[in-house]
Amino acid sequence: MITISNLNKQFGKLRVLNSISVQFNSGISYAVIGPNGSGKTTMIKCILGMVVPDRGEIKVGGESIAQNSGYRKKIGYMPQIGRYPEQMKIGQVFDMIRDLRHDEKNLDEDLIREFKLDKLKDKRMHTLSGGTRQKVSASLAFLFNPPILILDEPTAGLDPVSVEILKTKIHSEKNRNKLFLITSHIMSDLDELASHLVYLEEGKILFNDTIDLLKEETGERKLGRAVATIMQRNLKAETL
Repeated sequence: MITISNLNKQFGKLRVLNSISVQFNSGISYAVIGPNGSGKTTMIKCILGMVVPDRGEIKVGGESIAQNSGYRKKIGYMPQIGRYPEQMKIGQVFDMIRDLRHDEKNLDEDLIREFKLDKLKDKRMHTLSGGTRQKVSASLAFLFNPPILILDEPTAGLDPVSVEILKTKIHSEKNRNKLFLITSHIMSDLDELASHLVYLEEGKILFNDTIDLLKEETGERKLGRAVATIMQRNLKAETL
């Protein structure tokens, strides 16, 4: 569904992505992680068209995204921090986004109902808690039934009940052959939501395989400890 080939990006003298090549397939949920400055955010922004790479190619559904903004309709994006017009009401935000995509008829409003946002439609955005903003962002990401969902820290700020609602939704949509890219600092969430892991460090992919294989190679049963083992090994290798 998404193919990245030889992707490079440099900001000034800092090389953020160094010949990244990876393929993300439908029906699989990928955890995309790495230390701060590893390049994971830049890679995701390149997929979204928010950052233009210096070299390399990204294809979505077999077609290059260069000079082709239409591919974005295939992606539902949940940012870590949602930015919305502060004086608009929740209902107005949803109406505005629906109007922008008026040609889309197959709407998925499950999360709007599950999060009970329809009962909060008259609340203005500037009055919302961080958790309620997250609910709005999650509901918008799934709204147009996209085949690809990119979720950045999706459970951050959510109460336990809402976390379970979102996790259940992710599992059900993955079973419908959708592709998920999920970034999070909460390893237990990734352990539950993802089957594959792409680990970046200093602009390079150092691991790209199943989480089960990572645990087997490191001898750890928890994802957090397995990732920590990789980081420690890399650090030792650099000092030798």
